Amino acid sequence: MAMKNLSLIDLIDICDNARPSGPRTNLDFDAERLVPFYLSPSPTSPIVGLLRPIIVEKLSQETADVWNVQSNRISFAASINTPLKRSAAMKELCERWRDQELFANVCGPSKWRAELYPIWKDPFGAAEYPPAGKEDSDAYNFAFEMERSACALFGVITYGVHSTFYERGDDGLKLWIPTRAKTKQTWPGFLDNTVAGGIPSGMAPFESLVKECMEEGSIDESIVRQFARGVGAVSYFHRTSEGWLQPEIEFVYDVLIPANHPNPGAFVPKPLDGEVESFELLDIAVVRKKMEEGLFKPNCAVVIIDLLIRLGYVTPENEPRFLEILSRLHGDFGYGRWKDLPASL
Repeated sequence: MAMKNLSLIDLIDICDNARPSGPRTNLDFDAERLVPFYLSPSPTSPIVGLLRPIIVEKLSQETADVWNVQSNRISFAASINTPLKRSAAMKELCERWRDQELFANVCGPSKWRAELYPIWKDPFGAAEYPPAGKEDSDAYNFAFEMERSACALFGVITYGVHSTFYERGDDGLKLWIPTRAKTKQTWPGFLDNTVAGGIPSGMAPFESLVKECMEEGSIDESIVRQFARGVGAVSYFHRTSEGWLQPEIEFVYDVLIPANHPNPGAFVPKPLDGEVESFELLDIAVVRKKMEEGLFKPNCAVVIIDLLIRLGYVTPENEPRFLEILSRLHGDFGYGRWKDLPASL
């Protein structure tokens, strides 16, 4: 049964529900002692993730020539000191856990995505990959890459792209809204943004958008390259119902469909790769109602809230918690305090 009468801040709370300070729930994992995941044993090593006790326990059983496990920090061993070595170590571990069905509901055979995500030394830095011929150089921001479905096990920050195709005319604002396929591994049957997807390793955000527009919505890349506009990003720290940590940054793009374009059909999304069941052009009042009913995938509702602020539909005059909403859309996961853990989030 859909939830009713969710406010904008309620929708943000559902998505951004793992803040270093804020209300606790009665879930057992709220009291968990989280351990920082460092890149190396060096005192100056960057932190790349947060680990739950069950992951700390499993890593403590791994070989010391790959993993350095201490009571208050875990990292790759000192000899695992380049992107290729780290990627290989993570690949071996995740594939072994998959085959053992150790965390079957996260990265087991039925959840495996066979898609690699990049992990950065500075999660807010440049998407800086080693150039050709220097793939194993550790002089760049790229730290390693790992299986997408396993990222939540290691509490690493992941990245995606979201785009809204919309019309503005005399009859108001209308958005193209897809319904996710019932066969999707995550959030089947929920509503989504027009186009959305994770950014795979080796690909820039805009190129990921171009790819997703064709794969999910049959939108030609010429349309995307001409009309898509980068309008910022949203960030949130989500903890799943099973306690897994998902800090995420979504780069946001708008496509305002021109009223006088000679080929308006070029902007009409159509399912292609089976991830979307259907698309509907919905009036903003209908979209708001469906958001209030909890019918959107949580992070997609957050992206639409960001859109409504930018287009002037949500303002300080009509939303009493406007500034709180604005700041929550652009959080930093409390990243600067991760070094002070172990503690509970």
